[in-house]
Amino acid sequence: MRENSAQDDRDAFEGGLGVAMKQAGEGFSAAGRPLVDGGVTRGRRRAVLRRSAVVTGSVAALAVIGFGGSYVTGNTGASQDGGNGAAVGAQAKEKTDRTEKPSGPYTAPQVIKTLEGLLPAGKVSDGRGRGTTGVGDQKNLHAPYASVVYDDGQGKAAVSVSLSRQHPDQKLPEGELSCPDKNLNVFEACSATTLKDGSRLVLFKGWEYPDRRVETKRWSADLLTPEGHRISVTEWNAAAEKGAPISRPAPPLSLDRLKALARAEEWRPIIESLPAPEQPPLEQPAPQGQNGDVILGRLIEQLPDGLTVKASGRQEAEYAYVVVDDGQGKSFVQINVQSDMSDVEGDLFGPDAKVLADGTKVTTRQGPGEKGGDVKMWTVDTIRPDGFRVVISAFNTANQNEAATREDPALTLAEMEKIVTSKVWLS
Repeated sequence: MRENSAQDDRDAFEGGLGVAMKQAGEGFSAAGRPLVDGGVTRGRRRAVLRRSAVVTGSVAALAVIGFGGSYVTGNTGASQDGGNGAAVGAQAKEKTDRTEKPSGPYTAPQVIKTLEGLLPAGKVSDGRGRGTTGVGDQKNLHAPYASVVYDDGQGKAAVSVSLSRQHPDQKLPEGELSCPDKNLNVFEACSATTLKDGSRLVLFKGWEYPDRRVETKRWSADLLTPEGHRISVTEWNAAAEKGAPISRPAPPLSLDRLKALARAEEWRPIIESLPAPEQPPLEQPAPQGQNGDVILGRLIEQLPDGLTVKASGRQEAEYAYVVVDDGQGKSFVQINVQSDMSDVEGDLFGPDAKVLADGTKVTTRQGPGEKGGDVKMWTVDTIRPDGFRVVISAFNTANQNEAATREDPALTLAEMEKIVTSKVWLS
């Protein structure tokens, strides 16, 4: 596997124009969605928490929100085994050169035709997309995109591109355009690099589902230029990202091709036809909820004696995790701290919940992890009268998406309850 950072590879592609911005509200992953602001982020986390806790009795899904980028963003070299290894070929270039380039606004068929013209020779069908022809503020509601089913003779594959635009001074949320946390996501390879022109590029090889419950592969290139143009190209080894049978061993385009496709100058006029983004405020809103660094520190301080921390991580706010070992195997432990969660109380804290002297309700759950099999997940969930909620889960595995590494989680339910009911979370 050749390293993406090789100088000759950079020189070959650095002159291209990356175009695209963050998709407002339509990120590719569970992880991955950009945190537009504190309020939106909080609402999404709360919705996911309610759904995941009711269905699985866990807060594991919360990890995906903060890191999920995560799993759309990935870290792979520019040239990887599998797929078609050359850069976008001369044949595709000739085809686009012969195509008259329309001026904006752009219709959905024009965006689709641009994607088709940049693909290597092959059969293209089932084109779908959205243009930039909305009126006024309608242009901002949805970013333009195109998706097709592409077949190079080796099997059908879905290929999509999403375009958007942000102000050059807009700050990215923590973890955006970086590789996912390996303790929270499963992927083949990932690379996140800054190119010579200042563009940020993430190349990723992974799966549509981080737990690999379906073996649909997902490869992508995500590019953000200094001008605020963002383009995200994604491909699968099936005719659709979800629900379609696997039709080939791997997606058709190598990471070299994905990188070149993301940097194609044909995307620039489409993105520039979108409304110019507003200047972001000098003081951009901080994420709501307790700071992730603080949560991580307090979690580590309260761990029982005899546990060694092997790995740790956190998101910008509300979530942290550790991987601990007591000599009998590694165990993954995650915690989420949120305020004003009284609206979930009726769903999760029924009449059987234990009530402490200060009115805090405590409920415990023991069951299989999301991956199933021999993975166990133990959870202690607490909510105070003012809606302040602390939830901790422990697994008998070092990674939520891997097989069990020990018989039971390293923390007992009693030890977990002591952690989440501690007054340190109230300060």
